[in-house]
Amino acid sequence: MAVLPILVAPHPVLKQKAKPVAAVDARVAKLMDDMVETMYAAVGIGLAAPQIGVSERVIVVDVHEKGEPRNPIRLANPEIVWSSEEKGLCEEGCLSVPEQYADVSRPLSVRVRYLDEKNQPQEILAEGMLAVCLQHEIDHLNGVLFVDYLSLLKRNMMLRKVQKQQKASA
Repeated sequence: MAVLPILVAPHPVLKQKAKPVAAVDARVAKLMDDMVETMYAAVGIGLAAPQIGVSERVIVVDVHEKGEPRNPIRLANPEIVWSSEEKGLCEEGCLSVPEQYADVSRPLSVRVRYLDEKNQPQEILAEGMLAVCLQHEIDHLNGVLFVDYLSLLKRNMMLRKVQKQQKASA
């Protein structure tokens, strides 16, 4: 397994629609493992393949509580097949938009269909932080960042801060 570099906005790969994987084979399973390791190293709760420069529909998430064992979920070709009408605000951040946070309104519950790391079809009904995380990561697969839900002014301010941080640390 390997820790991979995470792309930072406004990298063009982050705005592309990712391509489906034909199947979860050894290559995709290794990608998933590397993504899990990268997510943990970055102290994140989710990571999408485009964030590491791979434009494929693969995400990993783990929203375990502090003190609980890690519980990563590996998903290929995830799709939201149902979402609740009830929405809620949740403060979101993103490894590709470092140190920036904002409230985003999303459905409180979602049902997601996907292929697991063994290429088996699965469905998960998610609520709370898991639902938010899945929606956030699936957005990445469609070229959408959480800042895209904000006003143009807020989005531009955040992206300018990120660019300044990147220049300062370069």
